Amino acid sequence: MSIQPQASSNDRAAMTRIVGLGASAGGLAALEAFFTAVPAGSTFAYLVVQHLDPTQKAMLAELLQRVTPMHVLEAAEAMRVDPGVVYVIPPNTELSMAAGLLHLAAPSQPRGMRLPVDLLFCSLARELGARAIGLVLSGMGADGTLGLQAIKAAGGFTLAQAPDSCAFDSMPSSAIAAKCVDVVATPADMPEHIARVSGSVGTADAAQAGVAAEASTSDASTRDASAGDRSAGDRRAAASLAAIHALLRERNTHDLSLYKTSTFVRRVERRMAVHRLPSIMAYESFLRENPGERDLLFKEVLIGVTAFFRDPLVWEQLRDGVLPDLLARRLGATTQLRAWVVGCSTGEEAYTLAMTFRETVDAKPEFATHRLQIFATDLSSDAIAVARRGQYPLAIATTMAPTRLARFFTQQDGGYRIDRGVRESVLFAQHDVIMDPPFTRLDIVSCRNLLIYFTAALQERLIPLFHYSLRPGGLLLLGESETIGRSHKLFLPLHAKSRLYRRGDAGVQLGSVDFPVRRRPSFRTATQELNVTPTTVRPLNLQAVADQLLLDAYAPPAVLVNDGGDVLYISGRIGRYLEPAAGKANWNIHVMARPGLRVQLAAALRQVAQTNQTVELHDLPMDESADAAVNVSVRAIHAPSALAGMVLIAFRELPPAPRRARARRGSGAIDPTITLKLDRARDEIQALQQEMRASQEELQAANEELQSTNEELQSANEELTSSKEEAQSMNEELQTINTELQSKLDDLALAQSDMQNLLNSTDIATLFLDNQLNVRRYTDQIARVIHLREGDIGRPLSDLATTLVYPQLRADTQETLRTLAHCERQIPTTDGHWYTVRIMPYRTLTNVIQGAVLTFVDITAAKELESRLRQVQQ
Repeated sequence: MSIQPQASSNDRAAMTRIVGLGASAGGLAALEAFFTAVPAGSTFAYLVVQHLDPTQKAMLAELLQRVTPMHVLEAAEAMRVDPGVVYVIPPNTELSMAAGLLHLAAPSQPRGMRLPVDLLFCSLARELGARAIGLVLSGMGADGTLGLQAIKAAGGFTLAQAPDSCAFDSMPSSAIAAKCVDVVATPADMPEHIARVSGSVGTADAAQAGVAAEASTSDASTRDASAGDRSAGDRRAAASLAAIHALLRERNTHDLSLYKTSTFVRRVERRMAVHRLPSIMAYESFLRENPGERDLLFKEVLIGVTAFFRDPLVWEQLRDGVLPDLLARRLGATTQLRAWVVGCSTGEEAYTLAMTFRETVDAKPEFATHRLQIFATDLSSDAIAVARRGQYPLAIATTMAPTRLARFFTQQDGGYRIDRGVRESVLFAQHDVIMDPPFTRLDIVSCRNLLIYFTAALQERLIPLFHYSLRPGGLLLLGESETIGRSHKLFLPLHAKSRLYRRGDAGVQLGSVDFPVRRRPSFRTATQELNVTPTTVRPLNLQAVADQLLLDAYAPPAVLVNDGGDVLYISGRIGRYLEPAAGKANWNIHVMARPGLRVQLAAALRQVAQTNQTVELHDLPMDESADAAVNVSVRAIHAPSALAGMVLIAFRELPPAPRRARARRGSGAIDPTITLKLDRARDEIQALQQEMRASQEELQAANEELQSTNEELQSANEELTSSKEEAQSMNEELQTINTELQSKLDDLALAQSDMQNLLNSTDIATLFLDNQLNVRRYTDQIARVIHLREGDIGRPLSDLATTLVYPQLRADTQETLRTLAHCERQIPTTDGHWYTVRIMPYRTLTNVIQGAVLTFVDITAAKELESRLRQVQQ
C-alpha cells in the first residue's frame, strides 16, 4: 500500500521541516525565483538536487547565494540539517537523508539512467513521513515522479511547477499526470503554499480523536471561549466529518468510515489547505458544491504507492525457507497454488510475490511442476489500470538487483515492462475488502501495510476472514507495523519480525466470521412491450417468383465466403455438407465443413486464392459411408467489384448407383468399396501433403523474416534507447551549464561596467597595452593626451598621435616590460599642459605579465604654482 514513515533518530532533524527541490534543464531560473520569494527568517531546511554535469565544477551554490540571505552550502557526507540553510547536491553524487543526516554516494546507474531527485524524495518520505515536502521544477524526463508519489503516500506535501512557466515542462507534467501533486503553482508562489500548509497540516497531533484538528484552526477568540462552546464546535466538526463520509459513500459507493480517523482527517486537512478553507465545516460545503472534489478526496485517502521487494528480508525468508516448506506440504496434493494480494495498489507487491515464487521454483527442481495463481485486488480503479499495464518507470532500477531486473523486465517506452510469464500469473480486479466477498481456497494471503489504515474493530474482523480464506497450512503476510492482534489461536508466527504467519489448526466458528456482502442495487428495468407492426402484403413480382422456383429446383446448394473462409451468404439447403461446430458460434467454412470435405476444401480455397481460377473437386466423401459423395466447385468472383475477392462454393451430390458402377468397372475383382476408400485416402493424403508443404514453406519464410527483423529492430531499439537516454542526460546537463555560464556572463558584464565607471570617476587618463604595445582598453580622459577612437583598439602605440613632448614613450614602455620596474616622468604637451606619466606592468590574478598600464595625471596647476613660487623667490 504505502511506504511507511520511520521515526528519525535525530531529534533536531525531526523538529526541522525539510523541503526537497528537484530540477533539471531550465531549473536555475525556477530555483532563483523560489528562493527570492522565501521570506527572511525561514525555519525550513532546503535540499536542492539538480542534474549536473559530472565532469564539471558546479556553480549552483554560488548562484543561489546571490538571491537569498540564507546560507547556501554544498552538501557533504554526514552533514547535519539545520533550519534556514540551503544544501546543494555536489556533481556526480546521489544525495539522500537517513537518521537525520545527509549522505552522499557514487551514482549507482550509468549516465543517462540516473534519477537523483527520486532518490532524495524517497529518502525524505521514509525519514520524515507526513512532514516531508517535495517540489518538482523545470526539467526534461520523468525524474521526481516516483519520489513525489512516495512523499504523498507518506502523508507529505507535494508541489509541481506550472508547466506554462517552465523552460522544459517534462518533469512537472509527468508528476501532474501521475496524480501525485497537491499544488501546481509558479516557483514564486510555492513558498506561500508551503507556509500555509505547514501551519495547518503536518503533525499527527493536529488530527487526533477524530476532529481535534478543528480546534487548531480556530482563531484567538475561539480559544478564549468557554468549554461549552468548544464542545459545541467539536460536535459541529464531528457532524461535518460524518457528512463528508456520507458524501464519499454516495459518490463512490465505498465506506471510508472504518479508516483510521487521524489518517482521514489529515487528508481532509490537506485538501482544506489547498483550497484555503478555514474549517472542516467550510470544506463540507465545498464538497457539496463540487462533486469533482469528492473524487479527488477519495483518491487522496487511498494510499496508492508501493515498491518492488520492499522489506527485502521478508522476501528472502519467504524464498529460502517459507515457500519451499509450503510447496513441500502441497507436494502430491495439488500443483496449482492460489494467492491473494489485498490492496495491491499499482501491482508491485503482486509481481514481487510472483517473481519470488519463480525464483523458489527455479532453485528447487522438485517443485518445477507447481504453479502459482495470484489474485491482486485494490479499491482504486486507477491503480488497477496501472498494474494491468505492467509498465514501470526507470527509477525501479535504483532499488532492484540488476540480475533480477534483466530477468523479469524488458526496457521499453522509457520504462520497464514486466515479463509476460510473470504478468500472466497475476489477475487484477477492483475489490473492496470491507464490503466485497473474499477469495477462498487460498494458499497465501498478502495484506501488507493495509491494516494500519483501518480501525482496530475492522482489523479484528478481517483476521478471522483471512483465516477462513486460507487452506490448512496457508501463509499470511502482514506489513512491518501490523500484527494479528488477539487472534493468536488462528495463526502461528513463523518469523515474528518479518510478520510471516501460518494458518493454525484451530478452527473458527462460521458464525464468528463476518462475511462482507455488498448489496448491489438492482438495475433491472421492466421491458416495455412493443406493438407488432402489421405486415403489408406486397404485390407479386412474377419474374422474381419464377427465378426463385428455378433456383430451388435446379441450382446446387452453395455458400459465399470471404478470403478468410467466413460464410457471408447461403443458397439452398447445405445441411448435408456443412454443420455448426460445437461451442461458441463460428460461421467459418473450415470449421463447419464435414470431416470428409474439410481438408480438400481448404486446399482448394488456397489454390483459388493463389491462381484466381476455378477448382473442381470430384467424388469427395461427406462421411465414413461409401454411399455419400459430392462434387465441389470452388470459383473466385471477379465481378461485380463489390464482391471481388470472395469465393463461391457449390455442392453437387452424386447419385449412389452410377458411382458403384464406375467403381466395379475400375476395380475388377477387388471390392469396389475398398477401392473407393483407397482412392479417397490417396486424394486426401495428397491434398494434405500439398497443403502442409505450402504452409511449411510460408511459415518458414515468414519465421525467418520475422526473426531477422526482430533481431535488427531489437538491436536498433537498444542502441536508440541508449543513445536517447545519454543524449537527454547530456542535454539536461548542458542546459544547466549554459544557464550557469549565462549567469556568470551577466556578472562579468556588470563587473566590467563597474570597473569602467570606477576608472572614469577617477578623472585619470589611463591606457592599457598588451605585450606587443597594442591598445587594449582606455578611459575617456585619454582623449586629452592621445587622440583615440573606438576603432583604434588593437593599433600599435607608435601609430597614435599625441600632444605629449615624449619621444621616448615607446622605449620607456618596452624597458618597463623588460625590467618590470616602474617608470614615472613629468612630460609637457604642445598645448602648454604638464602630465605625470606613470608606466607600470599589467599583472593578472595569476601574476602573469600581459602588457603595460600607462596613467597620465594632469599637473599643469602644480607646475604653474611652482613657476610662480620660483619667480617670487627670485
